[in-house]
Amino acid sequence: MSSVIIDLLGKSPVKPIQEHIGKTYQCSQLLEEFLIAANGNNWQQAAKLQAQIVEAENQADEIKHAIRANLPKSVWMPFARSDVIELLTVQDRMANKAKDIAGLMLGRKMVFPQSMAASAQQMLKLSIKAAEKAKDAISELDELLESGFSGKEIDLLQGLLNELDKIERDSDKAQVVIRADLLALENDLPAVEVMFLYRIIDLIGDIADVSQQIGNRLLLLSSK
Repeated sequence: MSSVIIDLLGKSPVKPIQEHIGKTYQCSQLLEEFLIAANGNNWQQAAKLQAQIVEAENQADEIKHAIRANLPKSVWMPFARSDVIELLTVQDRMANKAKDIAGLMLGRKMVFPQSMAASAQQMLKLSIKAAEKAKDAISELDELLESGFSGKEIDLLQGLLNELDKIERDSDKAQVVIRADLLALENDLPAVEVMFLYRIIDLIGDIADVSQQIGNRLLLLSSK
């Protein structure tokens, strides 16, 4: 894969950046099936999905390293080399959060209490939806460059980012509700289990937060 990315970099870093977020988004997307399998105590299926998440994260890392190693040092794009690297760094966090969630839940055979399972799945769907909007925004980067970051393309980007902001706010609200549900159950659960459940909730919410950060980085690029 690295040689393909290097070839693409000879023309522009945009396509490799889009390839990268495609892989990081795939990590988040796989979490939906993973959580269903985990909450159903289907650990064999959960292990398969966790392995797929790890593989996608490894591929995202390979793309990231290839881009970093082969970006020209000189200014040759409408945005600086440092901006490209920062965008990649933020995108990378999406994959890392997904890998952390799957690894922690599989390693400890963690499940959400039955009364919280549906809420956890809904919160995860919001985070995945936010990740998808971030990916959609990055997919517009080449058209934005062609338009000089103006006209209907910038309007389209702003619309996507507005949707992303709304999803992130909805995710925050869902997180408040599910944390309150867990608080109500704390006395009935082992303390260590409660601690790790709070961690998983935070990580799921982090995916939506990172997605919003990707949108903000892209908006910053368009304003330079």
